[in-house]
Order: sequence, then C-alpha cells, then structure tokens
Amino acid sequence: MCKNPAMTHLVAVLALDNVVVFDLGTPSQIFNAARAGDDDARHYKVCVCTPGARPVRSSAQFTVTPDHGLELLAEADTVIVAGVYGGGPMQDGTIDDDVRDALRAAAARGARVMSICTGAFVLAAAGLLDGRKATTHWMHADTFRRLYPHVDLDPDVLFVDDGDVLTSAGVGAGIDLCLHLVRNDLGAEIANKAARRCVVPPWRPGGQSQFIERPVPDAAAASTAPARAYVLAHLDEPLELRVLAGHVRMSVRTFTRRFREETGVSPGKWITQQRVERARHLLETTQLGVDQVARHAGFGTGAALRQQMSALVGVSPSAYRTTFRPAG
Repeated sequence: MCKNPAMTHLVAVLALDNVVVFDLGTPSQIFNAARAGDDDARHYKVCVCTPGARPVRSSAQFTVTPDHGLELLAEADTVIVAGVYGGGPMQDGTIDDDVRDALRAAAARGARVMSICTGAFVLAAAGLLDGRKATTHWMHADTFRRLYPHVDLDPDVLFVDDGDVLTSAGVGAGIDLCLHLVRNDLGAEIANKAARRCVVPPWRPGGQSQFIERPVPDAAAASTAPARAYVLAHLDEPLELRVLAGHVRMSVRTFTRRFREETGVSPGKWITQQRVERARHLLETTQLGVDQVARHAGFGTGAALRQQMSALVGVSPSAYRTTFRPAG
C-alpha cells in the first residue's frame, strides 16, 4: 500500500489517458523535496493511480504503469489531477463514471482536490468546479468556456486557490501551486528549501499573469538580473528606479521596458512582491513585531505592510502569523 504510517499527508496523483508527463512528475518532485533538513523524513507521500490500476498512454507517447487504482482516492488527503491532452474532458465534456464518482467522493469526504493545467477539464467534467473560480492553460480557455459555462474561468492567472479545490495554469504553474500548498501546510522555510532543491523560484503570486511575452533578446542586450540581485540584497533600503537602471547601465525607460519583458511585471510591482515575501518569511520565522518586520522588508511602517499584505496575500500581518506559522 502507498499509505505509510510515518507519513502525515498522502497525495494521490490521478493519471488518465494522454496524461501530460510534466504535470504527472511535478507533484512528486515538489512534495518529496519538502523536508525540514537534508536527512529529515518527508512530510508527504506521493503515489500515482489510474482507473483500474491500468497502464495509460502519455502525451509523450510512452506508457505509464501505476501501482494503484482509484481506490487510492478514497484515502488520500490531497487528490491531484494531472493534465490531459485530448480525450472526453476536452472534446465533449465527459469522463468515465468511475473517475467522476471517485473524484466526487474524495471531495465530499473533505479531501483537498487540485488540478494541474488541463486537469481542470477533468474536475469540471466531474462537476467539482461549477460556480467556482478556476484556471487552466490559457491556450484552451475558449474550449473550456464552451464545455463548462458554469465555471468562473480566469485564464490570466498562474493558479486559483478556492479553499478545498485548487487549479493551476499550464505546465510550470503546477510547480507554483504545489509550492503554494507546501507553504500553507508547512510554512515558508520548508517551501523555500523545497524550491531550492528543485532549482525553481520559491514564490510567484497566483494572480501573476500566466502569459508573458519574452522575445529573444538581442545578443548585445544587457539583462536586468544584476539589478534584481541588488534589490534582493537591499530590500530594507530605498530603491530608486534611476539607481537600479544605473546598475545595469540603462536609461530608466529601457530598464523599465526590459524589466517587464524579463519578469512580466513592472519594477515597482516586482519589488513590492519581493518585500511581501521577505515579510512573510520574517513573520513565520521570527518574533519581530509588525513594525520591525515592515522596516526589515522595506515598507517603513506597519501600516504600509498591512496594506500591501492585505492586497497581495489577503490577510493582515498578524493574521498571517497566526494562521501560517508552523506549530511547535
């Protein structure tokens, strides 16, 4: 059996025919990296299941052979539906009865249910997204809306956390959502370590746009990366646009344009996001008061921190510390 008495959280990844390989591997990679230390036991147990424990074909034209059938969904704490490429959910809005019933039963008993990329089509076909906000890969938004008109689709975000049901956009956004779950379950420190193990960004806000034009830069063009590195080392200091542009020998206008090309957001928005991330980490790992956290994160005052955290995270600093700080 997949269930291990030493594990506190079982993650079941459901793979259907034409499963997207990247989506299938993402949960195992991220959740298995969520450890407090190099030698500490993992906090999650990740297993793959298919209907009848039968092999399924992948979108990469090889066969995936699972160890478990749909019965795994009956005991899982989190159920993740990997993306699919074609099939009933994306053609006529149908899924097999046994898959629909297993997903509904898992949700009804209180399991956390999540999809990566076009896995949202499967959740929608099971009726689990009706009346909810959700997202999927932007390329399939029109098809999704046609098949599932009762879902409040937002194709412009990386992921949507609707409490017990969560959906992510395409491919790499599944990493963001998995790290979001680790952060909510175990705190920023473990989530950040998991991200470092996987060599991926530790945090991208769910509301960030999923479709960012990144034209291939001219060979002679400079990057804004050195300026971003400077920002991360000086978040508690004033950060003027002209100074940052000067670090990479660009005009303010060129710097602003290239920064948006490379990150998808303006310099000011990116800096605010990094400062909020610093504040979250301090709230979780220190006893500093809100005003002190605000100064260390570069917001200056507790009022400014409260305003930005409410806008980006949805809670005040005090509420965040109470809710997300690991117990112990």
